[in-house]
Amino acid sequence: HFRHEVGHYYFERLIEQEPTRRWLEPFRRRFGDERTDYAAALAAHYAEGPAPDWAERHVSAYASVHPWEDWAETWAHYLHIVDTLDTATACGLALLPENPDEPMLVDQTPVDEATFESLMARWFPLTYVLNSLNRSLGMPDGYPFALATPVIDKLRFVHRVISASSARS
Repeated sequence: HFRHEVGHYYFERLIEQEPTRRWLEPFRRRFGDERTDYAAALAAHYAEGPAPDWAERHVSAYASVHPWEDWAETWAHYLHIVDTLDTATACGLALLPENPDEPMLVDQTPVDEATFESLMARWFPLTYVLNSLNRSLGMPDGYPFALATPVIDKLRFVHRVISASSARS
């Protein structure tokens, strides 16, 4: 939950208050118009629930409430991905399956130096193994998300905003 709330903070700092406001229109193209009535959107969500097809555009049902929540949920999810990959890298985790049809994970590039594409190329094999291990133990998937193309685009946008902000610092 903390990562989600941090996402709200960074929306203000990196999108709304960014001096040139260069990220505002790209944000709106992906997440929607943040000027939409938040209280009304929240009330509608709790009265009617999320749209049945929310997973086609959002990382979670709650992300479908309003563009601010979509950003915060996507931000939090991005941090989950980066932190998990960072932990895997720090542990020297490499996946070298015997079956050539199963995904490999050998890239040990530090997460803060990786491109978005290389992060995703590492993320999908890691979640495959995580879920396979859990299923072997009769447990639910450790990573129960299916990332639709618009969600991946939103994650890529978060990565771009963070990378650009880091380059400025």
